Amino acid sequence: MEELRKCKKCLLPETYETLSLNDDNNGCNMCSTSSFKKESIDWNKRKLMLDEVIEKHRGKYEYDCIVPFSGGKDSSYTLYYLMKEYKIKPLVVRFNHGFMRSNHEKNSKRVLKKLGADFIDFTSNWKIVKKLMFESFERKTDFCWHCHTGIYSFPLQIAIKFNVPLILWGEPLAEMSAYYTYEDNEIEWEDEEKFNMVRNLGITADDMWGMINSEEDPIDKRDLIPYTYPKLEDLQKMNYHSVCLGSYIPWDYKKNTEIIMNELGWESDELEGVPSEINQEGAKIECWMQATRDYIKYLKRGYSRVTQLTNFELRNGKMSVEEAQRWIDNFEGKKPASLEIFLEYMGMTEDEFNSKISDFVVPPFKPNFDNLKTGKPAHDMDEWYRENNIKK
Repeated sequence: MEELRKCKKCLLPETYETLSLNDDNNGCNMCSTSSFKKESIDWNKRKLMLDEVIEKHRGKYEYDCIVPFSGGKDSSYTLYYLMKEYKIKPLVVRFNHGFMRSNHEKNSKRVLKKLGADFIDFTSNWKIVKKLMFESFERKTDFCWHCHTGIYSFPLQIAIKFNVPLILWGEPLAEMSAYYTYEDNEIEWEDEEKFNMVRNLGITADDMWGMINSEEDPIDKRDLIPYTYPKLEDLQKMNYHSVCLGSYIPWDYKKNTEIIMNELGWESDELEGVPSEINQEGAKIECWMQATRDYIKYLKRGYSRVTQLTNFELRNGKMSVEEAQRWIDNFEGKKPASLEIFLEYMGMTEDEFNSKISDFVVPPFKPNFDNLKTGKPAHDMDEWYRENNIKK
């Protein structure tokens, strides 16, 4: 098997989406973005811009802003920062993807009670969710279509219903990919172009309805409304402003997490397949399907969550390349014990799963399906919802 080329500074492989290695293979575009963030942005000026945005909307509507909220570290910090720094009245909105872990739910309740905010929590029809998961996995090997489209569509729908034009998200996409960078965009907007490019896999809600609807099993088209991006004319009518807090203040995952732990009692948790030593800030601990999603990424691209977490440590000078590589070698590439739950939901065998993945592998990586060890199950896996003998 041809060896994957990696960035010598941050260890992201050439199969990382939107990655470009420098000609001398001594750095990458993500390293350049990180350096630009630290060295070239006037964050004091950005903060003044945020001050203006907040004051422009304060007190003019039923709520000052909408804060999309999962209860994870980033949205919890976003809510904390906005309420403590600006004393605003937000409407907190969550699209519940259906896989929230019990400790995460405790975190969410704790944060909301400590801060004191109105909260709308929406959970979509489970039978529709299963169909959407199966269809998006079949077509894109990404079963999270319902989650990503719902998370970004539903809060905007609520903004329209309540006529609240300011929507403030958390971390900017520039932290994770090169679709948008700090260099290219002074302020990164959440808009329909970004939604169609990054969030929905190129499949609209109307497309998806046509895919899952049939004479034998008709689907009410209204069931796809939670996943539908609002009409641009409706957003423009209320002069919407949908931006990331991380475009205005320097985003520091570890520092942000320490703050919400100390101030709100937010607690980290185990992430299946990832050593706690490199996930102290509690990345991706809310969803019991996260390990399977990361495993699919490994099978297709040859890297997973451990690489992504050590990557942030490397960029911030908190870990050596040699130490990061040891974590990657020891922990990546293991089959999650929770894969069996996903297969139950999908009504497929592991061989069918592997066959589908094989069609989407990104060269030069090539997975060895026959030589993968199963990792340790998460401590709360017995609590996760199970369905046996699910039919497609």
